[in-house]
Amino acid sequence: MDRIYKIAVSFINGFGPVNIKKAIAYTGSIEAFFSEKKQNLLKIPGIGQAFIQKLDREAALLQAEEELKFIEQNEIQIAFYLDADYPQRLLNCSDSPCTLYYKGNADFNASRNISIVGTRNASDYGKEQCTKLVKDLSEKSIKTTIISGLAYGIDICAHKAAMQYQLPTIAAIGHGFQQMYPAQHRNYAEEIIHKGGAIVSEFTSNSKFDPKHFVRRNRIIAGMSDATIVIESARKGGSLVTANIANSYNRDVFAFPGRISDKYSEGCNFLIKTNQAHLIENIKDLEYILAWDDETKKAKEIQTKLFVELTKEEEQIISALRDLEKTPIDLICLKSSFPMSKVSSLLLKLEFDGMVKSHPGKIYSLNS
Repeated sequence: MDRIYKIAVSFINGFGPVNIKKAIAYTGSIEAFFSEKKQNLLKIPGIGQAFIQKLDREAALLQAEEELKFIEQNEIQIAFYLDADYPQRLLNCSDSPCTLYYKGNADFNASRNISIVGTRNASDYGKEQCTKLVKDLSEKSIKTTIISGLAYGIDICAHKAAMQYQLPTIAAIGHGFQQMYPAQHRNYAEEIIHKGGAIVSEFTSNSKFDPKHFVRRNRIIAGMSDATIVIESARKGGSLVTANIANSYNRDVFAFPGRISDKYSEGCNFLIKTNQAHLIENIKDLEYILAWDDETKKAKEIQTKLFVELTKEEEQIISALRDLEKTPIDLICLKSSFPMSKVSSLLLKLEFDGMVKSHPGKIYSLNS
């Protein structure tokens, strides 16, 4: 029965994910949210009379029943933000979707996720850089999941390269599963699923393609990733929107530089020039900034296990940090089940001991 409620939140008009999460936290559960009196919801900060007037939970539940039939018929799965299989990196993004719909078996919470985005008018140079980067990533002992948007150009090049070099890949789409955009990429979408990847969307089945949906899709691409890499982009466009979103989430952004006379290098050069992206020429730049060095990782783990005596609480913090190269403090709280105040204190001590390194935006990593 709780699946109906998880689906129904997608049909609540006028209530964005931020307010829905507030309401669920206030009422104590998703089921309670659907039965709570409207006048009580007015006590929640940020929820006013205008929101309450638009709130039609009964209609949302009726629509959810029809949606559930489609989901079951088409082997679509759902991940609710309170579920263990929900992408944990998205939990650090306040505007992340409450419910994700997906097909496939990719591990959303793999140790390394990067997104690769760029122009739909990719040049041979851009495609070569994209393919080479993915190939180099595939040769590392720790596999990286490649995330993109299934669009023409750099997006589909990233997906194809990932499949060619046997890396898992995830495609975020900006519509429901009744259609596939672009239609020419339907076969690629099926191949992604067949090869252990996934197609994800926050949109219900009958949601049609709409350019306005791409911004919502782009925040999923940025939010599910440790870093976003831009390979060719005009001065304005979806790739720069994704980069801006990634920066707002305190995620690293990289951009491949290009000739100043090339239209589809303007966006990348602008990101680098304005310090909104690291300049990247090859995988070594990515590994250096993200501390993705296999040997360094092994050395850190050996040093942590053999030469430092840790309390049980400190061990839980170190364990949480091992899962990701750079970890937001709220994700550390989630993984350790400790309150923010305690995690902050433990992190400070571990930093003084040389075990932990802090980064801007309350991001932490194990020290090398």
